[in-house]
Amino acid sequence: MQCCLLSLKTSVNDGISAVDERLAKQDDIRKKKMCVLRMIHVIRSVEKIENILNSQNRKENAELNSTLLTGQILERIATEFNQLQFHAVQSKGMPLLDKVRPRIAGITAMLQRSLEGLLLEGLQTSNVDIIRHCLRTYATIDKTKDAEALVGQVLVKPYIDEVIVEQYVQSHPNGLQVMYNKLLEFVPHHCRLLREVTGGAISSEKADMVPGYDFLVNSVWPEIARGIEERLPSLFNPGNPDIFHQKYSISMDFLRKFERQCGSQASVKRLRAHPSYHSFNNRWNLPVYFQIRFKEIAGSLESALLSHVEETANESAFCLRATNVLWNCLSACWSDHIYLPLLAHRFYKLTLQLLSRYCVYIKELSACATADGSVTESKSLPTRGKEESASLSSEDQQTGLAADAQMSALSTRQLILIVADINKIMEKLPELIEVIKVKLNKIGFKNMEIIKGALEDLSSSLSEPLSTINNKISMDLGESCLIYFKSALEVPRLYRRTNKEIPTKPSSYVESALKPLFQLQHDYGNKVKVQTRQEWLRGALSECTHKYYETVSDVLSSVKRMEESLKRLKQARKTTMSSNTPSGGMSDDNKIRLQLALDVEYFTNQIQNFGLSIHELKSFAALIELVQAAREQITTE
Repeated sequence: MQCCLLSLKTSVNDGISAVDERLAKQDDIRKKKMCVLRMIHVIRSVEKIENILNSQNRKENAELNSTLLTGQILERIATEFNQLQFHAVQSKGMPLLDKVRPRIAGITAMLQRSLEGLLLEGLQTSNVDIIRHCLRTYATIDKTKDAEALVGQVLVKPYIDEVIVEQYVQSHPNGLQVMYNKLLEFVPHHCRLLREVTGGAISSEKADMVPGYDFLVNSVWPEIARGIEERLPSLFNPGNPDIFHQKYSISMDFLRKFERQCGSQASVKRLRAHPSYHSFNNRWNLPVYFQIRFKEIAGSLESALLSHVEETANESAFCLRATNVLWNCLSACWSDHIYLPLLAHRFYKLTLQLLSRYCVYIKELSACATADGSVTESKSLPTRGKEESASLSSEDQQTGLAADAQMSALSTRQLILIVADINKIMEKLPELIEVIKVKLNKIGFKNMEIIKGALEDLSSSLSEPLSTINNKISMDLGESCLIYFKSALEVPRLYRRTNKEIPTKPSSYVESALKPLFQLQHDYGNKVKVQTRQEWLRGALSECTHKYYETVSDVLSSVKRMEESLKRLKQARKTTMSSNTPSGGMSDDNKIRLQLALDVEYFTNQIQNFGLSIHELKSFAALIELVQAAREQITTE
């Protein structure tokens, strides 16, 4: 039984092997048959095309053939040629194909020459039918790039070479703009038919449209870019930033107008992806342009900072030259004649650097303001550290360090001007933010919160030294006033034993003491905010009032002691002091009390005229109570 099974298995395997062998032979035969059929198709296509060409040659010898008929014949040849190429690729490596290849090459060369001649004829005669047939034939044989290259070389290049002339551009004031205008005229004047046939124009009829072409992107623009780069090499030179900015702006405007001539968004995308488009944009050396502008802008600010606290010479919104230059620098970063959209991030960074550098400058002045007497570099001016290192270049920092040794204690006027400028800068920063917002919106940047946040942080940093400077101003004003308030000590000398008349008006020292405050209101009313001036007055008068109270209290106490001493002496001698109590008149002591009361009354009225409340000032209530008690004493006597 086992032997029978082995024999049956062997027979089945032999049968399977035989079937596999026959199937392999049949597959080989089928493949060879397909190769033969492909070669037959190749030979037939070659013969068919040659027969069409021979027939066409005979007709041309007999009579003149119409251009339209030639276009139709080329379409037939192209269709057959397309089949020929397909079968020739499938038959690659066969010996027979090598024998036929010269005939195929001849057909290819003839077809290309005919198509080129036909396309040129159609363009020269403005024959839409010829152009349509020719472009359709190019598309049939998958040679659209050849058609676009031919248009670029034959139609576009001569016009470009004629229009782009460096001598003309340089010799005429608006030569570059005129050149670009002529380049823009090329599309509507010379590419109208091509755009209508390929669907690149709005008026194109979709039924007769030949798809697959974009002559503006693949024919016109590459030649324009080549002509500009080769024939106008000086156009891209950033050596003169003003001229470079003008040329770049005009060129980018031309590029935008050229993009608008494209028939669709897809065409615009193809244009922006084209290598010549990137090459043209990369030729503009924007980093070098920015470095030149950086040195101009940052250098001008550093030069202004070296002037310490020099006041502006002309009418300006700012008091100090350094602040005026800072604002001019900030405005320049975003001005139309300096700013470029592709450098928005760099100009924004420079804006932050300028403000940061100014903050360091203000902090140095604040340190200088609080110094006693002359200021040395090591004592009062902080060495520039990380904050300034992040703001401007090391070269500019070294330039700024040279000014440190020149700083000395600041006057009250200089401190007031510094505060006025700080407040003005903080007020104008929102204007700068709006300008930046407009510029960034044009390039599609929408996250303005980041921009505002950074500038607000710098604004806060800028306001930090204000407290120190304001306190110093209040202290200086108080000291200026306090010198005159000490004259209250001289009031007893004016009335004791002088037989002067009863006082009816305040002493001159009060008005002299308030003169610096009146001067403050007069000189800086338009430069410093009311709230700031009130803060200075409050700080100055608080200290002055306290000292004035102490002085008046000492004088009245001295008068009281003198009066009591005289009374004791009177009782001892049983006589009247004629010098102290004139008959029918006020005593010298009461005259002194009255004069001080008049002085304090006038002082109180002036405080109220300043818009201050007497309750805000230290020791003012005690001062009023003191002189009121003195008046009451006069009345009782």
